[in-house]
Amino acid sequence: MVYMKMIDFLRSRVSIRHRFYLFVLCSALLCGGCNQQQASNVDTGTQNQILHLGNGTEPQDLDPQTVTGEPERNIILALFEGLISRNPSNLELVPAVAETWEASADQMTYTFHLRKGAKWSNGDPVTARDFVYTFNRMLHPLLANEYATNYYPILNAEKFNRGELTDFSQVGVKASDDYTLVFTMEREWPLFFEAISDIPPVHQDTIEKFGKISDRGTEWTRPGNIVSNGPFVLDEWVPNKIIKVSRNRQYWDQGRVKLNGIYFYPIDNSTTDERMFRTGQLHMINGLPVEKIAEYQKEQPELIHIYPIYGTYYYLINTTRPPLNDIRVRKALAMSIDRNQIVTNVTKGGQIPAYSLNPPDPDGYHPLPGIEYNVENARQLLAEAGYPDGKDFPAFEIMYNTLEAHMQIAQAIQQMWLTSLNIKTTLVNQEWKVFLDTLSQKEFGIARMGSIAGIADPGDFLDSYTTSSGMNHTSWSNAEYDELVKQAISTSNRAKRFSLFQQAEAIFTDEVPLIPIYYYTKVRLMSPDLKGWKDNILDYNLYKDIYLSRE
Repeated sequence: MVYMKMIDFLRSRVSIRHRFYLFVLCSALLCGGCNQQQASNVDTGTQNQILHLGNGTEPQDLDPQTVTGEPERNIILALFEGLISRNPSNLELVPAVAETWEASADQMTYTFHLRKGAKWSNGDPVTARDFVYTFNRMLHPLLANEYATNYYPILNAEKFNRGELTDFSQVGVKASDDYTLVFTMEREWPLFFEAISDIPPVHQDTIEKFGKISDRGTEWTRPGNIVSNGPFVLDEWVPNKIIKVSRNRQYWDQGRVKLNGIYFYPIDNSTTDERMFRTGQLHMINGLPVEKIAEYQKEQPELIHIYPIYGTYYYLINTTRPPLNDIRVRKALAMSIDRNQIVTNVTKGGQIPAYSLNPPDPDGYHPLPGIEYNVENARQLLAEAGYPDGKDFPAFEIMYNTLEAHMQIAQAIQQMWLTSLNIKTTLVNQEWKVFLDTLSQKEFGIARMGSIAGIADPGDFLDSYTTSSGMNHTSWSNAEYDELVKQAISTSNRAKRFSLFQQAEAIFTDEVPLIPIYYYTKVRLMSPDLKGWKDNILDYNLYKDIYLSRE
């Protein structure tokens, strides 16, 4: 697969180093003695190989089969390891728990050969049966894994997940011995290896010590309870303060791991995040106040990384709620958002205005033109729906999870809808965990959301909005769309595959179950001490490749 070229901000950092440390020292002196210990995090962390990271917000949980967000993913990648991983430099698949793998000639059977040295953090061997149990749990209908539909091409996976089949031994995931795992397909799945990469296994005895296979939110993910198989183990979790992980001495590739630990700080305020970075408390943050972006680009370009990632920021619409159940209303709302103004004046991080769910694919997929900015047409559609000049249009809420950037975008869109359509809205922010629960229960009108793909393929986005997908919080359903996406995912011919995706996306765009706003870029600050990090379109890195140094 050909991947788009990344913007390279990894220039020499020697010239900035002394200026950076002088600034940190001055900040510490200004802050007073009470902050001297905090201000030394980068210095002592680099010396002791302890990485300090801003993680965005408090994670919902650390159960790899129930969480869906980036704050959780960041930590889970440190604690767990799947069958195969990726090389962050080129995103090619590389061995992890599996040493080798192969596909049958008809591409209907896939076999993985696990390394015999892989162990859980408690010393148990990681076996093929652990992965069978993992898929059993992941597809269990009572667990309600939101990504379960992604694995429907596996034999009988859909029937098991729907409860039509209760015997998991009839599903196409089997261990022929302790170190051989075999998947049998129900239909062709050309991107099987990419889709299966990085699915973390779970430890059966640990899961069932604290509950049933299908239980969510149990204590198994807590320090002292959790058993994992990645390069790090969980040491401490103080909610809304810090999560600490340390080196896993049982990890099969521990000789490659240079970090002794990682401290994840749940900070959902970008101003606080940036201040902590500036005063030497964090090695890296994953966002910063928009008004600071130009300043860093001009004054300290060596510290700021901006690069495109394969993802889309959008507004979900609950299509069952009047008047949002009217396509004309949804189109009017979409047409009256000036995306160019948002990326130019609000986000300011090189984002690209989005008019379709799927970003342009690095392998050559280009979505058809979507609904563009046209206030005149939007007003006409709103009048046709029975709300001329917004008269009698019921007020509704724009919901977002707590973060300044989300608030600023919501304020801009709120003003656009008021100015262009005379529609009044109320802004509601919720803490991340509550926000995710609200989405799952579909107790919203319009809500911000974003998707960053695990695979650089249009199917990773479009499959999330099929009728049966647990990620489809819009309640939108279209049988023709479902069938087109299903066919495309099982088609190996590239031209035909992309054609089917385009047809599906045309239906999706026309019925507007969500409003695309922009295609993501990653905007982060990174200390010159942090080495080995790679900028790529999946924003994917392996912590075992990361280290800290001032050389």
